[in-house]
Amino acid sequence: METIIKIKNLTYDYNQRKHALRGINLNIYKGQKLAVIGSNGAGKSTFFLNINGVLKSDCGEIYYRDELITRRKLNQLRKNVGIVFQDADQQIIASTVMQEVSFGPMNLKLPREEVIQRVEQALAYMNISEYKDRPPHYLSGGEKKRVSIADIIAMKSEVIIFDEPTAGLDPYNTDMLEEVLVKLGHEGKTLLISTHDMNFVYRWADRAIVFCNGQIIADGTPLEVFRNEEVLKRASLKRPTLLDVYDMLIEKKKLCQSDVYPKTTEELYALL
Repeated sequence: METIIKIKNLTYDYNQRKHALRGINLNIYKGQKLAVIGSNGAGKSTFFLNINGVLKSDCGEIYYRDELITRRKLNQLRKNVGIVFQDADQQIIASTVMQEVSFGPMNLKLPREEVIQRVEQALAYMNISEYKDRPPHYLSGGEKKRVSIADIIAMKSEVIIFDEPTAGLDPYNTDMLEEVLVKLGHEGKTLLISTHDMNFVYRWADRAIVFCNGQIIADGTPLEVFRNEEVLKRASLKRPTLLDVYDMLIEKKKLCQSDVYPKTTEELYALL
C-alpha cells in the first residue's frame, strides 16, 4: 500500500504539563478508512491538529508523500490534509455559504474561474446549492455540517479528517453523513474519523487505532481491535452491538461459526 502520511516519534505537551501525545509512530495509507478511537482526553483531537499543521509538535517528524514537513512546508500539509471540526461554528467564518466555501480555494490563489467551479461542485456534492446566498450561522446543525464538509471538498484535499462528525446530529443527518463518507471512500479519499460510535466504526472502517493516555495501544482491523478484551478495558471502549449479538447466536448454536463476521443487520439477516 502507498504511504501518504508517515509519523515518527510525534510528541506534544500542553504547557509542559499535560502530555497529550507520547511518541506516536504511524503510517497512514492512501485510500484508507481509518477510525481513531479512545476515551475523551486520550489524544485524538491533538493528534489530528498536529497532522493537519494547526499545532506544532514538540518532537518528532511528519512526512507527506515521503517529504518531511518543515515550518516552510506547512501550507502544503494544510492544503492536502483537510479537517472537519466537531463544532461547525468553529470552522465557519464567512457571511454567506458561497463565501465560506470559496475561502479555502481563494487562499490557494487559484484563478477566479476555478474557484467558482470548485465551489459550485462542492455545494452540489453536499446538496446545499440552494443555500449559497444564506448566512451559514442561521442554518441548522446538520446544514452547517454540510457546509463545513463542502469547505474541505472545495480544497480537493487528498486526506480528510473528521473529528466527532456525528456529534449533535439527528438520525437523518447522521445517515446523510455516512452516505457522504461512503461516497468519498469510493472516490479514493483517505479518511480519518474519531468517534465514540463503535457500531459505526465496526461497519465502516477498514482499520482502527486506539488511543489511551496519548499513546497508541492497538492498531488493526476493527474486528481485531474489538475482540481484544484487554485493549477495550484499558481504553474504556464497548464492543459493537452486532458483534455481541453474533457471538451470542454462535454460543446458542443458532449460527455456525464461520470466517464471515456480519457488519450490518442486513448481513446478519442473510446469515440467519
